[in-house]
Amino acid sequence: MAGAVLVTGACSFDEDLWPSLSASDPAAQPAQQAEAAPAQGTETAAASGAAPAVQSAAQAQTTGQPALGSTSFEPAGVTPGTTTGTFVGKKVEELRDELRKLQSSIMQHNDQLQGVRSRIVENSQKYHGTVAAVKSRLQVGTTRGNPVLVQQFNTAQQDLNRLSQDVGEMNKLSTGVASDSTLASFLTESVRAAFKVSGAVDEDHRQLAILEDEVDRTVVLIDRLHREVTEDVRRQSSWIGAEQRNLVQISAGIRQGESLGASLLDAAVTGRGGGANQVAGPANTQGRRPLVVIRFDRPNVPYQQALYSAVSRALESHPTAVFDLVAVAPSAGGTARVAINTNKAKRHAEDVKRSLVEMGLPPTRVAVSSRTMGAAKTNEVHLYVR
Repeated sequence: MAGAVLVTGACSFDEDLWPSLSASDPAAQPAQQAEAAPAQGTETAAASGAAPAVQSAAQAQTTGQPALGSTSFEPAGVTPGTTTGTFVGKKVEELRDELRKLQSSIMQHNDQLQGVRSRIVENSQKYHGTVAAVKSRLQVGTTRGNPVLVQQFNTAQQDLNRLSQDVGEMNKLSTGVASDSTLASFLTESVRAAFKVSGAVDEDHRQLAILEDEVDRTVVLIDRLHREVTEDVRRQSSWIGAEQRNLVQISAGIRQGESLGASLLDAAVTGRGGGANQVAGPANTQGRRPLVVIRFDRPNVPYQQALYSAVSRALESHPTAVFDLVAVAPSAGGTARVAINTNKAKRHAEDVKRSLVEMGLPPTRVAVSSRTMGAAKTNEVHLYVR
């Protein structure tokens, strides 16, 4: 499918040497925080400034985050009526009170919606500013596991978690609006039924007609509110999922001290129902030309960027491709030496697979196997595409 990409040098790093990149773990010790303080003045400048009430379409295009709805849902109110003394007249007064309660609930939900939107905008500005700072530093290169970037990464993760909570609140709001819709439907049927009750005077029907129009307008308002909230939840939830994958990619870049590029998941097509792009098991790679050969003849060679580039190009040509990682050990040196090298090669292959997963490649797209090879002078990992 593509020519072999040879990456000379050694394998992976010891995970214990690197800080945890999760929001639940401490981002940095006091000494690291002291380093972070001056850097934040320049690296998080994009996060400063007052937040607008609603995220603009231009801002959404810049960040990739979908714009929030901007409608304010405020009922027009209920027209007061006069008492007629009839049974229907009393029923009109009851229905009018129910409509007032319904519109009051809509006002509360609208206030909640505007508040959640403001928090989403504020948290998203913080998140995008921090992520931009981390990406800018990785773009030019930095030290592996830079504690300043680790701290900023954890801050971004916390901001994204808050955004997820905000969307959760919006989802709860959608449930409340659905309850309003049920009550509105009941009011609509009740008003129409009141027209059929005998013993009404002309004034009762006049007030019922006004009330019917106001109920209908309220129903339309609720439908629009529910539709806009539901769409906001759907779009923002999808974006948050994409950003969670993006943070995995950024964490891999921080460990390596450089940007690897976009997530491999963007190029890969995730199969459904165990399709052809999920690995059933290792394939026979004898006689096939590897896409990548990584030789582990010395410690700490940065193979990740070359590996990412090769796999990314392969996925661009064949988005449903799956991969075979083969741990290759030299067959010379006696039984004991071969056993030791085989175990080391297997660990190397697992390290390479972990790197691929951090780059965004689904683990179901990679099969790992091992073999010995007489031509091998040192432990190697071969990557094949199928």
